[in-house]
Amino acid sequence: MARIAGVNIPQNKVLHVALTYIHGIGKKFSNEICNKLSIEKNKRVNSLTDEEVLKIREFIDQNYKVEGDLRREVSLNIKRLVDLATYRGSRHKKKLPVRGQRTHCNARTRKGKAIAIAGKKLTPMKK
Repeated sequence: MARIAGVNIPQNKVLHVALTYIHGIGKKFSNEICNKLSIEKNKRVNSLTDEEVLKIREFIDQNYKVEGDLRREVSLNIKRLVDLATYRGSRHKKKLPVRGQRTHCNARTRKGKAIAIAGKKLTPMKK
């Protein structure tokens, strides 16, 4: 079981894909890690030696901000915006899109499931 940056990375996946399971490491950084450590990126995780896993773990710890540290930094940045009462901070507080997206007909992911309007039944017309 390869454990890197506090995350158990999947055993049967290719190395450059398995590294993306770590928060803060995407495709670009996983390929960069493989190239700099001269480890074949198409090698399976379960075929890595202990030395290679140790090299990857140390390289990530030295050069990248991942997992808990990254989450903490992002949450502190958002908290700072909210405390300063900036426009972006108010959008974060209201749980609305922050970067200028429209909200009239979209933004369901950010706003949550649509709620039906209660009491919207039409009254029957009198003759």
